[in-house]
Amino acid sequence: MTPLIIGLLSGLVGIVLGALGILAFHLSERQRRERIEVGEPVLPEGAAEVLSVVGRAYVIVDAVDGVVRASPAAYAFGLVRGHTVVHKELLELIRRVRRDGVIEERQLELPRGPLGQGTIIIQVRVAPIGDEYILLLADDRTEITRTEAMRNDFVANVSHELKTPVGAISLLAEALEGAAGDEVAVRRFAQRMQKESSRLSAMVQDIIELSRLQGANVVQSGKPVDLNAVVAEAVDRNKLPAEAKDISIVVGGKLELPVYGDADLLTTALRNLIDNAIRYAPEHSTVGVGLRSREGLAVISVTDQGPGISAEEQERIFERFYRVDAARSRQTGGTGLGLSIVKHVIAEHAGEVSVWSQPGQGSTFTVRLPEMDQEPEENQAGDAPAAKRTNGAEDSREQGVSA
Repeated sequence: MTPLIIGLLSGLVGIVLGALGILAFHLSERQRRERIEVGEPVLPEGAAEVLSVVGRAYVIVDAVDGVVRASPAAYAFGLVRGHTVVHKELLELIRRVRRDGVIEERQLELPRGPLGQGTIIIQVRVAPIGDEYILLLADDRTEITRTEAMRNDFVANVSHELKTPVGAISLLAEALEGAAGDEVAVRRFAQRMQKESSRLSAMVQDIIELSRLQGANVVQSGKPVDLNAVVAEAVDRNKLPAEAKDISIVVGGKLELPVYGDADLLTTALRNLIDNAIRYAPEHSTVGVGLRSREGLAVISVTDQGPGISAEEQERIFERFYRVDAARSRQTGGTGLGLSIVKHVIAEHAGEVSVWSQPGQGSTFTVRLPEMDQEPEENQAGDAPAAKRTNGAEDSREQGVSA
């Protein structure tokens, strides 16, 4: 062949090879686009809009359990981390629904947070959605479940506690009937019946108080409250039991700023706190009530000279019906609800109640409540006198409590 013919044949081969390369490239691109379209299925039309208004945490997973979409609540509940479902219990439900195609609903208690501190109780509903997705809906039932458990415990405790005075009154009534001719026995049984009926009445009253407190809304119904007047009223309501034991109630200090809340509820709380001190204080002793302001908080301390409370018992004394010494509580007429009422009321007022005590050295219960700010005009007009009055209140409080 001549060089010319060889060159033409080489050129022709090159053109053919180039055309085949271009054709192969286009075929490859078409196949790639088809694979992409097949590999990226979409949610059923309208599903995203429905999920956005459903009002429950949701998670959507694909065929390999990867998280396609999740609500902020699902992350907040700790159900999802990144693109992964965290809990194996949820993954098992998802896989079972994918396999069987049957909707499942379950209530689960799961660890909350990456380190497992605390738990969350959720009601979950798992269902297939579309051809390849699984939808998980979750509703936080933690507080509802715990409230129901508390209510059941409360009913059980009330039933148990009411049995004692009711049973005692029944037995005493029988004994009284049998001793009708014995004047001394009749008088003794009658006194015991009066004591048990008083205890029963106090318990019923405390239960009513606690029920009323749980339905109160301090935020909506509150107003400025003068704690000096509240303390005075609480002390006045405890004068009779204090006089019966020859106990002096000494009040020291004064609060210049009001707090926001319900005066009746705060009076109930402080009355219970002072009543508790009187019940456990020895005869011929003193119960001190101190008032002072500190760092924007109204601080009220109630100190007694009673037997004191061990460190182990201090963690439980605010529980309903818990008594450090059940036998002593029966003697003093305590119901085991007083300190629970105190804690509930103070918590509703955004405050706290704490206790310091040592066996043999008495106890001091301290209530802290946020004070209301003064008006700007009052601050400008009387900053120095107000500070002076506060210092005087602290001095008088110290004298009153130590008296």
